Amino acid sequence: MKIGFIGLGNMGAPMAINLAKSGHELVGYDSSINVPKEIFQGGSAQFCAKDSDVVVLMLPNGVISKSVAFDILPIMQTGSILVDCSTIDVASAKEINQIASDNSINFLDAPVSGGVIGASSGSLTFMVGGEKNIYNKLIPLFEVMGQKSVFCGSAGSGQSAKICNNMILGVTMIATCEAFALADNLGLDRQAMYDVVSTSSGSSWSMNTYCPAKGIGPISPSDNEYAPGFASDLMLKDLRLAQQAADDVQANTPMGKAAKEIYETFIEDGNGSGLDFSAILPWIKNTNQ
Repeated sequence: MKIGFIGLGNMGAPMAINLAKSGHELVGYDSSINVPKEIFQGGSAQFCAKDSDVVVLMLPNGVISKSVAFDILPIMQTGSILVDCSTIDVASAKEINQIASDNSINFLDAPVSGGVIGASSGSLTFMVGGEKNIYNKLIPLFEVMGQKSVFCGSAGSGQSAKICNNMILGVTMIATCEAFALADNLGLDRQAMYDVVSTSSGSSWSMNTYCPAKGIGPISPSDNEYAPGFASDLMLKDLRLAQQAADDVQANTPMGKAAKEIYETFIEDGNGSGLDFSAILPWIKNTNQ
């Protein structure tokens, strides 16, 4: 396929490189970042989109995604496919889908889970919304960039799945960090706590795979001074999107709301910006003292 890839930041660049290495003809563009040498550089978003069979977006937020999508959709080839892998609000995904349909372009919202490590290793999980037959056409591309893709339903469903997943992640990371802080104050050895919880009913991805305590469990950002694998700022963005969606549909999410407020305080008053979202552990420890 001929692929245009717009948005070549920490996530987009390795995803695009994996596509290029797999043999697809790929042209990339980013308004503020140098295009990696493995990718042919387009001079604009429209240049990337005009003659491509598939255009992939990996952009910071819904405002930017909509702006780029509305700019390129009128000049994309009839019947081509726009895939937005950005994490954006559900309403924006549905709005882009409508404009795409008006221009006879197919649209998939396909946010990802797995972070920078997953993007580099090609082990992302894609949550996909749109038409099933269009999703089926792009399974080979998802298999290059990730280890799994899940068709979630109509347009916007991919974003819905992503924000639900990350609301769980934010809540469980806070609970995991609070448990470590409590264990410390009780004099319980962290390794002993990990050995119990990771094999008991309190186990979770936050504990077992991405442990926030340095030197405990598999290697994670806590072992690298909390350099971000998934930045706290991005976690807050996703928690805000989850609460926006909850308000839109009048869903009761008290734990999600509390997690959003805690990450807001951590970032705005606790110097958490720029750190991994698991760095909330030392902040919780310090606020307890």
